Amino acid sequence: MFAFLADHRREVFPDGLFDDLFAVSGRPSVPVDVAASVIVLQALHGLSDRDAVAALRCDLRWKVACGLAIDDAAFHPTTLTYWRRRLRDSEQPNRIFDAVRQVVAQTGVLSGKTMRALDSTVLDDAVATQDTVTQLIAAVRRVRRQVPGAAGVVAEHCTAHDYDDPGKPAIAWTDPEARQQLVDGLVGDAHRLLGYLPDQELGPDAAEAVALLALVAGQDVEPVEGSDGTDGRWRIARGVAPDRVVSIVDPEARHARKTVQRRRDGFTAHVSVEPETGIYLGGELTQAGGADNSDAAAGLRLLDQESEPVEVLADSAYGTGTMLAALDEAGHVAIVKPWPVRPVVAGGFTIDDFTVDEQAGCATCPNGVTRAMSAARTVSFGAACAACPLRDRCTTSAQGKKLRIHEHDALHRRHRQRAADTAFQASYRRHRPMVERGISWLVAGGNRRLRYRGVRRNDQWLRHRLAGLNLRRLATLGLTRTGSAWVLA
Repeated sequence: MFAFLADHRREVFPDGLFDDLFAVSGRPSVPVDVAASVIVLQALHGLSDRDAVAALRCDLRWKVACGLAIDDAAFHPTTLTYWRRRLRDSEQPNRIFDAVRQVVAQTGVLSGKTMRALDSTVLDDAVATQDTVTQLIAAVRRVRRQVPGAAGVVAEHCTAHDYDDPGKPAIAWTDPEARQQLVDGLVGDAHRLLGYLPDQELGPDAAEAVALLALVAGQDVEPVEGSDGTDGRWRIARGVAPDRVVSIVDPEARHARKTVQRRRDGFTAHVSVEPETGIYLGGELTQAGGADNSDAAAGLRLLDQESEPVEVLADSAYGTGTMLAALDEAGHVAIVKPWPVRPVVAGGFTIDDFTVDEQAGCATCPNGVTRAMSAARTVSFGAACAACPLRDRCTTSAQGKKLRIHEHDALHRRHRQRAADTAFQASYRRHRPMVERGISWLVAGGNRRLRYRGVRRNDQWLRHRLAGLNLRRLATLGLTRTGSAWVLA
């Protein structure tokens, strides 16, 4: 990788690629190819700005890769922050990844390879998760700091805590009554602060601080039993609010759950990989949770870049009816692990044992009883189940069997039938390990934990890391330049 950049960084990252970034302020003091190479190496090795510049100053490999003299003192770490901000605010924020993707296209390494593997992984956020008490205190302090006139309101009306102290109050934390009183007081302070703030036009930072206080003051608490909340008696809610903010330091981080046992806080990285070569074709970082951030929704966005139909390899998280319908409409071939069908009674009938006639609007059970489908797409067999000899294998409900027919039921059925084919299963087993290896490359070297706050900054980091991983992969495959063309040796 270092040797490749030493020989070809100017061809990969030419000056013209970044001209628009400095159209107003003139050319940067750091050469374009040097800045882009350091950004890629930084993301590839998982370094902070300070550590990346230290490596550029002291590591001969970095100096050779970036064309610096041995005694060159490099530049200040904030230069990298400046470059990333310029890129992020430009009309082409992903141009470094796109530049590497153009190299991939010119090599022809993807010629004839029409399979695209989709997968995702949870990345840990860069901040500590805050509990309800810590978030309330921090949110009040932020409003006091950023909103004009808020300091006076806090001093006069907020008495549950000394808000000059950013830490937790010194109470008997093992005493439930003491904890209850603290939560009551902090929520009351938040409501009073919001209610007494002067009417005024707020800037973006101040408005965000006020909105965040309102959010954290309501997401984790509920009125004490027998109270409507107007008397100020509040307690920690039993349960977790959907789309819960886990830290006001990074309000975009969310609770994430890859499986029932594996829970963490952070963001979700979605990638599209060509499984035979291990080349990343696209990536996107989103908040964890939410319909627009689901694996299927992000996967469809990654497939939008495909100009021709492809084979889509993915696990069951991508097997939603909406995604299968979209793949079918676009002409893609879905090699997607289907959602499992589970019987209500162990060893009993599944939905596939019922015949659904969409045109007639009815369903027939394994005993041959047919019932009409309602407008809500439910089918109730009711009294017909009372004397049915197959009841013990079908339902445990005293009211009889009730089916809920999915909007894409017919599509799901066809997909499950196709997934039972040996060729489908062989293709899935053959290519799935490479996808898992691509995820392991992404998070290797301590890169499971992110370094930045917010979706935009971390999404930019993800694209830069994928660019570095692609360059490293191409270098391993023998990437070189012959004349004006990129080729694989």
